[in-house]
Amino acid sequence: MENNLLEIKNLYVNAEDKEILKGINLNIKKGEIHVIMGPNGSGKTTTANAILNNPAYRKVSGEILLEGENINNLKTDEIARKGVFMSFQLPEEIPGVSVTNFLKYAKNKVTGEPVKIFKFKEELKKYMEQLNMNPKYMERSLNVGFSGGEKKKNEILQMLVLNPKLAILDETDSGLDVDAIKTVSKGIEMFKNENNAVLIITHNTKILNSLKVDYVHVLVNGQIVTTGTQELASKIEENGYSEFKQ
Repeated sequence: MENNLLEIKNLYVNAEDKEILKGINLNIKKGEIHVIMGPNGSGKTTTANAILNNPAYRKVSGEILLEGENINNLKTDEIARKGVFMSFQLPEEIPGVSVTNFLKYAKNKVTGEPVKIFKFKEELKKYMEQLNMNPKYMERSLNVGFSGGEKKKNEILQMLVLNPKLAILDETDSGLDVDAIKTVSKGIEMFKNENNAVLIITHNTKILNSLKVDYVHVLVNGQIVTTGTQELASKIEENGYSEFKQ
């Protein structure tokens, strides 16, 4: 269908010799926020890496479609240029490369168009103020000396600047205090529109308290064992994953 953004069909994935994903099916439409929840080791991060075709994760069978195009064998940078963004649990520090220059380079690579630096800096400043980030961080080395919360906010800043079709947020809420989680949620709301989608990967429900999500998928032992609405996340917060474990 025309409104489908990402389709995962019967996907099996191995990491080294271990089977991690065991027949994942997922359909994300434009305008939607999906959440994959599950205990540690269930395959959540593997799902994200499989979408971006991280070579450490081998697709055994199944397919991944982005707007109807099979992206199974595309390189990670090619998938990124097609509009897929992923934030990381542990953002990298890059000494000597400023936040501004990193984002300017990334935006140029994604769009293929030259970046007008003065306009770009104004855009960065606006987003940073909305995310409660000090605009002076624009000239600091990427993530160097940043707190955990500032690193995660910087990932959301990248998402806003690059404006992908699909944003995959892998444990972006991990280790954040309540205020930082609210800021991250605000950034997601700023990003989301009817033409893009968000896939949030998490093992807790804190980030969902300030968001309205469309679907929650529970991933256990490499399989999606149930799908529901936001109420499912509340149920998990109360009872954990014990009833879903096989």
